Amino acid sequence: MNNAIFNFERPNNEPIIMYESCSPERLALLDEIEKQSNSVVEIPLIIGGKEVKTGNMGEITIPHNNKKVIARYHMAGIKEVEMAIEAALEAHKTWSTVSWVERMSVNLKAAELIAKKYRYKLNAATMVGQGKSVFQAEIDAACETIDFMRFNAHFISEIYNQQPHSEVGVINRTEYRPLEGFVLAITPFNFTAIGSNLTMSPALMGNTVVWKPATTSLLSNYLLMQIFKEAGLPDGVINFVPGKGSVIGNTAVPHPML
Repeated sequence: MNNAIFNFERPNNEPIIMYESCSPERLALLDEIEKQSNSVVEIPLIIGGKEVKTGNMGEITIPHNNKKVIARYHMAGIKEVEMAIEAALEAHKTWSTVSWVERMSVNLKAAELIAKKYRYKLNAATMVGQGKSVFQAEIDAACETIDFMRFNAHFISEIYNQQPHSEVGVINRTEYRPLEGFVLAITPFNFTAIGSNLTMSPALMGNTVVWKPATTSLLSNYLLMQIFKEAGLPDGVINFVPGKGSVIGNTAVPHPML
């Protein structure tokens, strides 16, 4: 199949679920909200596919009830950031050579997992952890995240199909390659979808990533990281390092391979 040309058709936008009163979707979401509101998740770092626990802990509370702890997370120090960078650089050696169709397959599998298996769980994590309403969570954590992944698969196929004109006796071509080094993704608190897009988009193009998620979106972002792994993303392609921006930024930004 080395000579096959694959096309990813332009997708339709993911339909919005309205969660009407007493609907099965609403009941399933309420059940997930209840579970997440009454449990405390321990969130580790994930470096090179392995959980790393530093013991330097932070707490996540419900925005509208800041005495209610819903997660405790391990914070990265300088050593862990350096480990994440090394893991990303090591993974780059193989991931950068993987065919774009295989990378797309991981991306599209993650979209399907969010659309079906993890939709309510991801929406609930966005509502409980980031204080969003059901409609805000549905259009952000579910629909926008899914759309990013599906449309990116289509757009990358269009990019790779763009080649210069060749004259008789001359072959012109464009070769697309990943960036050298690693990508640092610092994602915001307000959109779960951006946490996905700023990490998976570079990975989609063959790059490897050190991901510093916002503390207040850790619940949903940790779930995204687990979904990426289940979708088949190889170890070290995205490295999940919660912690202080000053520690992570001051370690990663001066690095010559950024």
